[in-house]
Amino acid sequence: MSSPTGPASGLPVRMPRPRQPGRHRRPEPLVAPEGAPALVLAVPGTPSAATRSLADEVVSIARSELPGLDARIGYLDGDDAEFPTLKSVLARAADERTARYEQAVAAGVDVKEPDGPVAVVVPLLAGPDSALLRQVRQALMESRVAAELTDVLGPHPLLAEALHVRLSEAGLARADRARLFTVATAADGIVLASIGGDEAVQAAGITGMLLAARLAVPVMAAALDQEGSIASVADQLRSSGSQNLALAPYLVGPEIDAGLLHEAAAEAGCAIAEPLGAYPAIGKLALAKYTTALGIAPPQPQGTPVR
Repeated sequence: MSSPTGPASGLPVRMPRPRQPGRHRRPEPLVAPEGAPALVLAVPGTPSAATRSLADEVVSIARSELPGLDARIGYLDGDDAEFPTLKSVLARAADERTARYEQAVAAGVDVKEPDGPVAVVVPLLAGPDSALLRQVRQALMESRVAAELTDVLGPHPLLAEALHVRLSEAGLARADRARLFTVATAADGIVLASIGGDEAVQAAGITGMLLAARLAVPVMAAALDQEGSIASVADQLRSSGSQNLALAPYLVGPEIDAGLLHEAAAEAGCAIAEPLGAYPAIGKLALAKYTTALGIAPPQPQGTPVR
C-alpha cells in the first residue's frame, strides 16, 4: 500500500523524467501515423531463402527507425505460396484496411472512411532499372490497388558509405581515411558495377564520385548488362595508371545472379566485394522514401563523416 509520500514497502519508484526545456531538448520520437499506408518493399530477382532473409532484415531496420510501421515484402517473381507476389501483398493490404473500417463501423465507432494510398511501394534497387521498374508498375496496375511508387534508393551518400564498407570487408580498401595503417591489397581503382543500362551507369557515377572522395582513388561505373562494359572500364582505369582493380557491386543483391558478378570480375581481372545487401543504410533509405512520399519525413539519413 502506498502513501502520498511513496510506497509503504520503501521500494524506489521510477518517476517520469521531466522534459528538458529550451532548444536543446530531445525531439519527440517519430512514430507511424495511425492508419498510415503500408510500406511494401518490392524485391526483384528469383526468390530464395537468402533473398527473404535480406528483405526481412531491411524491413526490420525500417521498423526500428519508425515504430508502428506496417512493413511488408512483395516479390516481383514470387509464387504466392512461400514468396508472396507484390500484386497479392497489395491486394491483401487493401482488403485488411477495408475490413478494419467495416469492423469499426459495425462496433459503432465513428471513423472516417479510408482514403488515399493503401501502400507506398519502395523498389529494393540501388539504381534505376527500367525493366525491373516496369515489372513493379505492372504489378501495381494488375492489383487495382491505390498505391504510390517511390524512386529507387540511390544515388545517396549512404550508398557510398556502404560500398566503402563492403570494399574494406573484402580487404580492398582502408576502413577509413586515416593513414595510420595500410591495406596491402587495397585497390587503386574501382569499377562500380550496375544494372539498368546507360541510365543506371549515370546514376551509379554520382555515387561513384562520392566513393572516390572517400577512398582517394579513381572510380568508374559500368553496366553488368552490357556485354564488355566491365572489361572496357577496367582497361580505361589501367591505362590511366591503376593496376590493382576491384569490382564494387552497386547492387543490393537479389536483382542479379551472383554468378554473373564473378564472371564479370574474372573477365576484367578484378577482385570483387560483396553487394550492398542488408547494410543498415538500405533500410534507412527505404524508410526515407516512404516517409517522404507521405510528407512525414524525419531528417534525411546522413552518411558517416569521412575521417
